[in-house]
Amino acid sequence: MAAETARQKGHVVCRVEELPPGERRIVEVDGRSIGVFNVKGTYYALLNRCPHKAAPLCKGLVKGLYTADRPGEYRIERPGEILRCPWHGWEFNISTGRSHFNPQRLRVRTYAVTVERAILPPDDTSVEAFPVTVEGEVVVLEA
Repeated sequence: MAAETARQKGHVVCRVEELPPGERRIVEVDGRSIGVFNVKGTYYALLNRCPHKAAPLCKGLVKGLYTADRPGEYRIERPGEILRCPWHGWEFNISTGRSHFNPQRLRVRTYAVTVERAILPPDDTSVEAFPVTVEGEVVVLEA
């Protein structure tokens, strides 16, 4: 199955089992580079372009938020939900595209992602056909 197969409503990214939790896949859709992320079994997509200096944002480190109540002590909150730009370290919430330091004003474009049953091509009586089964699901980017 091609990663960029056009569909009526969206673009097939991959089979669900090809994008396990904590992983990402960067695809080209209509001339745009888009990162698709699996965050704990939920899929999100972001434009692969940091609004600061146009860095390839989706190639950055995925981590959590480091918080502290006092010096020398820290904890990690929301592990696997924060994307850090590889050029200047700006951080974005993968699920909303909003920046960590200025969420009301700075964000990255997000795209809807769904998981759908794989769709078989329509029957064509002019071609010899064989029984086929479809197992699993596919991740579809609504761009």
